[in-house]
Amino acid sequence: MEEIIQKENKKLKYFIEDYWDIFLGVTSVLLAFYFHKNGQGGIATLFAAIGIGSLSLTVAEVAEVLSERLQEPYGSFVLTLSAVIVEIILLYVILLQAVSNPEVIETVKGGIISAVIVDMNVLLGLAVFLGGLRFTEQEHNKETSSAYTTILFVTAAALLVPGLLSEGKHGPDIIEDASIAIAILLMVFYFIILVFQTKTHTHFFKQTARSRIFRLKRKMAKENQETQIQDEDDYVFEKFNILGLIASIFLFIAIIAFGAEVFATDGIMLAKEYGISAGISGLIIAIVAVSPEIVTAIKAAKNDEIQRVVNIAMGASTVSILLTVPILMGLAYASGIRFTLDFNPLEIGALILTIVLAWKTTDEGQTNYFEGMSHLMFFIAFAIVAFYY
Repeated sequence: MEEIIQKENKKLKYFIEDYWDIFLGVTSVLLAFYFHKNGQGGIATLFAAIGIGSLSLTVAEVAEVLSERLQEPYGSFVLTLSAVIVEIILLYVILLQAVSNPEVIETVKGGIISAVIVDMNVLLGLAVFLGGLRFTEQEHNKETSSAYTTILFVTAAALLVPGLLSEGKHGPDIIEDASIAIAILLMVFYFIILVFQTKTHTHFFKQTARSRIFRLKRKMAKENQETQIQDEDDYVFEKFNILGLIASIFLFIAIIAFGAEVFATDGIMLAKEYGISAGISGLIIAIVAVSPEIVTAIKAAKNDEIQRVVNIAMGASTVSILLTVPILMGLAYASGIRFTLDFNPLEIGALILTIVLAWKTTDEGQTNYFEGMSHLMFFIAFAIVAFYY
C-alpha cells in the first residue's frame, strides 16, 4: 500500500514538473482578463505578464521537442522563430494602442532593440557566466559567432539610415520612404541568410567539439535505453508527430495573444500613469518575451552545450530584427498606423556596442564566466541609462 502511494506521489510530482507552466499560464491569462474587466489594471498587467511568460516557456519546451527531431541548425532556428512570433504578437498588440496614444510607437521601437539587447547580454551573459562557473571554459564553433556578428553589423548599419535622415532637413515622407526601403532590404537579407544557414553553410552553425556532458549522456543512454524511452513517453508532447507539435505551438501562441491584449492595454496605461520611460517599457516587454529562451539557454550551458546557447542568442537577435521590423511595419500600415525606423541614438548606439562586445567575447570559439559577466555589466549600464533617458 505504501509503495503504491509513493508511486502515485512520484507520478504527481512528475506531472506538476512537466505541466505547471501550462496550468499557471492559462490560469494567469484568465485572471488577467477578470481583473481587466473589473478595472484593476495593475494586477491584470501582472497576471498577463506571468501568463505570457509561462506559456512562452511552454512554447519553448514544445519547440525544443520539435528541434531535437530536426537537428541543428534547424533546431535552434525553430526555437528562435517561435520566440520571435511571440515577440511580434506582443509588440503588434502594443502598437495598436498608437491609434489613441502615438507615444506608444517609441515603446515599440524600444522593444525591438531591447529584444536584441536582452538576447545578446542577459541570455548570452547569464548562460556563459553560469556555464563558465561549472566548466571553466566552453567551446563552440567560432564560425557561428563570426557569421552572426557580421549579419548584425550590416543590420545595425541599415537601421542607421532613417535615423540619420531624420537628423537632417528631410521631411517625414522621406523618412517613411527610407524606412519602407530598409524594411524590404532586411526581409530580402533574411531569406538570403536562411539559405546560407540551412542549405549552403550549415557547418557554420554546428558544434565542432563534442561536449563532455554530451559524451556522458550518450554512454548512459546506451546503457539505459529502455528507461530513457519510457521517460520520454511520459511527456505528452513527445508522443506528437511534427505536425502535432507545430499545431500545439500555434495553439499556445494564440492564448498568449489574448494575454498580450490585456498586457498592452493596461500596461501602457500604467506606464503613462507612473511616468515609466519608453526605454524601460521596451526592456520589460523584451524580458517578458525572451524569458523562455533565457531558461532554455541556461539549461544548455549547464549541459555544456554552449553551441546551442550561441545559436539561440545570436540567432534570435538576427531573426528579431530581420523579421520583426518588416512584419511590424507591414502590420502597422495595414492598421493605419505610421511606423518609421528612426530609432534614437541610445537604441542604435547600444545595439552597435552590444554587437562589438559579442564579437569580442565569442570570436575565439571559447567562453568563460568573465565574458558572461561582461555582458551582464553592459546590460545593467544600459538599463540605468534607459531609466533616465
